[in-house]
Amino acid sequence: MKVIREIWITKSLKQDLKSLRSFALALSKDFQRQSKTCLYQVLAAVQGIQLQNEAMRLFQIKAFDLEQSLQEVTERYEKEKQKRKALHNNLIELRGNIRVHCRIRPLLPFDDAVGHSVSQDRRRNFSEKAAYAADDETVLVKCSRPGHASVNKTFQFERVYNDLESQDAVFADVAPLLTSLLDGYNVCIMAYGQTGSGKTYTMLGPQLEGNLSFSLEEESELGIIPRATQEVFRLISEKPPGSYWVEVSVVEVYNNEIFDLLAKDGYGKVFGIKRDVVTTREGKSDVPLLTHETVENASEFLHLVNKGLQLRVTHPTLVHAHSSRSHLVVTLTITTVVFGDNFGTSWEDEQSSQRLNKEASCTFPQKMRDNKSTSSSRASSPVQLEATEKMKQVKTRLQLVDLAGSECVGMSGVTGAALRETSFINRSLSALADVLGAIAEQRAHVPYRNSKLTHLLQDSVGGDAKLLVMLCISPGQKYLTETMQSLGFGTRARQVQRGQVKKKLSQCRVKENKTLDSSGFKYH
Repeated sequence: MKVIREIWITKSLKQDLKSLRSFALALSKDFQRQSKTCLYQVLAAVQGIQLQNEAMRLFQIKAFDLEQSLQEVTERYEKEKQKRKALHNNLIELRGNIRVHCRIRPLLPFDDAVGHSVSQDRRRNFSEKAAYAADDETVLVKCSRPGHASVNKTFQFERVYNDLESQDAVFADVAPLLTSLLDGYNVCIMAYGQTGSGKTYTMLGPQLEGNLSFSLEEESELGIIPRATQEVFRLISEKPPGSYWVEVSVVEVYNNEIFDLLAKDGYGKVFGIKRDVVTTREGKSDVPLLTHETVENASEFLHLVNKGLQLRVTHPTLVHAHSSRSHLVVTLTITTVVFGDNFGTSWEDEQSSQRLNKEASCTFPQKMRDNKSTSSSRASSPVQLEATEKMKQVKTRLQLVDLAGSECVGMSGVTGAALRETSFINRSLSALADVLGAIAEQRAHVPYRNSKLTHLLQDSVGGDAKLLVMLCISPGQKYLTETMQSLGFGTRARQVQRGQVKKKLSQCRVKENKTLDSSGFKYH
């Protein structure tokens, strides 16, 4: 029995071993089959990756080509855009059109509804933006009323600044006009807009409460007025010494009265003196006895402007805590010395101009500048010739105007004296719009004398200067009515054709020719 049992166990073990061998063989074959399948898959994946890499390389080449093409197209577009702008500016020069730039300020904390209680929904609507810069030449305004579909309106200007663009960007487009001063042209830059729209910030820079001064160290925040003065003195520094000098006057138009903010009392203290504006025989506006201070650099200019700003009338309103209640007009008068024998020479001939200016700087008596009265009556004509035997003086003016803001009484909440100020402000701005309308329609009579403001700015607005209007608007829905009014004013101003602005030197040349002719001499 024992032997039989052992034989049976042996047979059973042999059978298990045979089964195990068969299983191992099947497992080996299956492993080989799966290995081949995986290998094929790996090879296929590698080939796919290679194809993808090749496709990616081709795609990168195409993308690079497209980028180059896009860059070339962009460069061509920018060149064509600059050409178009140059042609447009030439057209503006020939027609005497007014340049209009528009700046949209950011939304500010005081843009929330004020002055009365309103619902949360309406407060939310008030804080929404309604005006946008669609591009650098287009303003898009979303006009919406309860129960009506929203309507988009667009306005075109020479330049549009969005709420993120800096003071540097604004002045970069203004600076080329300043070169015209030394080329013999008058220039006027004025800021227009509703109260609280950023006019004073654009023209002067940030005005802190209780501190109206500004420093040249804070260059990034400086406005157009201090930057323009720096640029003018930089341009003058490139000319021969003594061939130019600069005088400054500062006036405000308050309640339709003109005040000289640089006038001094008997003790030398600066205080505003009322002046009047008259029309000269030549048909130009003039302010008799207006104070003109000679300045030799930008720091002296800023010091004088700061003195004037201390006297400028401001009043807090619900819209603006430091609302300007008067129109500020800062005028730089640049006197250029030229030879009488050089009146036939082109002003653009730089070498000849520099040669003559050097001669003038050697022969022009310094005392003529040092002894000038700073509080004397001056002719308002842009061409004022004080003849010596060999030389003449040509005067050009840069007027920098910070207009008081148009105001909605219901929005600003003013009463009493401030309400009277608002009435005068709005009437003077309406008079300015009437003057532009009369010029645009080429009426025989232009109502300059309806307001002291328009009478004072008659020469600049009427076509005797290259005029740039810096339109300042608020973006909030709450100010939509005032924004549309400002944009409408800017649109009308662009349509004014005043005729080509003439160089002051050219006018001098004409007068000199007439003088020579009357003497019986032929001028060559």
